Amino acid sequence: MENLDKYIEMAQDMAVQYAPRLFSALLVLILGLWLIKFMVKVVNRGLAHKAIDPILGVFLGSLVSWTLKIILFVVVGSMLGIATTSFVALLGAGGLAIGLALQGSLSNFAGGVLILLFKPFKVGERIETMGRTGEVSEIGIFHTTIVTLDKRTIILPNGPIMNADIVNYMKKGILRVDLIIGISYKSDIQKARNVLLDVMHNHPKVLKDPEPVVLVTELADSSVNLGVRPHCLPEDYAAVYVEVLEAGKLALDRGGITIPFPQVDVHLDKLAIDN
Repeated sequence: MENLDKYIEMAQDMAVQYAPRLFSALLVLILGLWLIKFMVKVVNRGLAHKAIDPILGVFLGSLVSWTLKIILFVVVGSMLGIATTSFVALLGAGGLAIGLALQGSLSNFAGGVLILLFKPFKVGERIETMGRTGEVSEIGIFHTTIVTLDKRTIILPNGPIMNADIVNYMKKGILRVDLIIGISYKSDIQKARNVLLDVMHNHPKVLKDPEPVVLVTELADSSVNLGVRPHCLPEDYAAVYVEVLEAGKLALDRGGITIPFPQVDVHLDKLAIDN
């Protein structure tokens, strides 16, 4: 009985000693969680107002939430008398080890954040990067997925993308189609130019502004090469390329303008023939 009274007395002393600290820690925890929730809402609202990509917005909101929660738990632990120095050191060491182990993934992660933040390209745009050309179908935190013209799906890591050249074919909203059509040296250049300009002016997908042009680009071995330059919307590029090329060939044939085969002129020395 005497021992029981002693334990009860010790329990009462501990309650008196630790109750205020426990109550304060619990109050800080509740208020801290409420404040973190409020701050995450403010951050998400601010990101939405700045038209940040939703994927990046969700990630940044989660990052802010977990970072603040870890800090809050460390503070609450300190209020309860728990030694948090070793815990913080353990977190630092763990973070360093994870960073070294996931160095490539972290590079891709950083590249994904930069892509979503600065938007060198968007979903649905046609790009060329790392020797690949296709339409962007998905932008993730670690990888970007593009679909090529022959419907192959290619998944590219974001880190190398941000370190490579990126050609965005749709940023300006129009594309110039570059065609080369050769005519014989005996053909009338101005007539050929007019024929090809008529083809482009009558094509429904060739833009009127900028004006299509035809110009001499090269005096080749067997032909005078004409650069045919129509402009079109990005989604019409493939159609304009093949249709203008085919229609140009047919129109030149109707106009009597020759598209020559490669030729080689051979000059024989009369003295060599006689011998």
